[in-house]
Amino acid sequence: MAEDAEQRDRNEPAVAPPHQVAGSRFGERVIQWLLFGCAAVSVITTMAIVLVLITESARFFRQVGFAEFFLDTKWTPQFAEKHFGIWPLLAGTFLVTAIAAIVGLPTGLLAAIFMSEYAGPRLRGLLKPTLEVLAGIPTVVYGYFALTFITPYVLKPLFERLLGVHVEVYNALAAGIVVGIMVIPMVASISEDILHSVPNSLREAGYALGATRVTVVLRVVLPAALSGVLASFILAIARAIGETMAVTLAAGLNPRLTLNPLRSVETMTAYIVNVSLGDTPLGSIEYYSIYAVAIVLFAITLASNVAANLILARYREVYQ
Repeated sequence: MAEDAEQRDRNEPAVAPPHQVAGSRFGERVIQWLLFGCAAVSVITTMAIVLVLITESARFFRQVGFAEFFLDTKWTPQFAEKHFGIWPLLAGTFLVTAIAAIVGLPTGLLAAIFMSEYAGPRLRGLLKPTLEVLAGIPTVVYGYFALTFITPYVLKPLFERLLGVHVEVYNALAAGIVVGIMVIPMVASISEDILHSVPNSLREAGYALGATRVTVVLRVVLPAALSGVLASFILAIARAIGETMAVTLAAGLNPRLTLNPLRSVETMTAYIVNVSLGDTPLGSIEYYSIYAVAIVLFAITLASNVAANLILARYREVYQ
């Protein structure tokens, strides 16, 4: 009987004293509210930014109509004859972003495929950190690299000497190339992690059917990791749209409605930097134009995020 009672006491869980239970519940509540506060910081910050953009841009649109802002093809707010057509800035932004996407997205994806499917563990461990070093280089360095190397030593010899086409010192092509180089580490790192997480059973099934490695990569692994690859593409494009210093130094500050990548253009972020240098009087129409451009940039980013969520929901793959 004594042994049975001892065994029963040993199996029954110990009951904590009431004061310890109360202290544990209080600690749980503190941690819960602390975590809630940390999560609320991002929401409150976003709401504050949106409120500032709407409030300040409303003062701009009281003086400049929506028709002029969205239909005029000239942007000269700092000239004597002022025009406030947003299309030159939009054209410059999308031109640089398109070039960056052409350069960075395929290169980053191919690098990810090589590291995930072809490189050995030792080579992969060497290539991935080396590639990610590019992400730590300051963007202003990329801008000067485009201005002092890509334009004079790559673009001018190629287009002017061989093709006879004039290349301006500040041009959208050089800016797009360096921004494309900047987003390669993001695409390569995220895509490589997604490709590496695809179950090996899918690869082995492809090989069992007699498929080659290239076929397995293109027909099995890449479609299985499509949602993650698309996510890396969207993040890279968002980074290219929001890039500032490299584009300001390489593309110039000439708002021009053109699709010629060899000419100088101005992006929305470059205009914001240019007007924010301190020479613009506070409360002037030029000052409020910063917020008008910023809210358009915010709307483009928001639309891209919504589209990204829809695409990811459509192509998301889940493996148990």
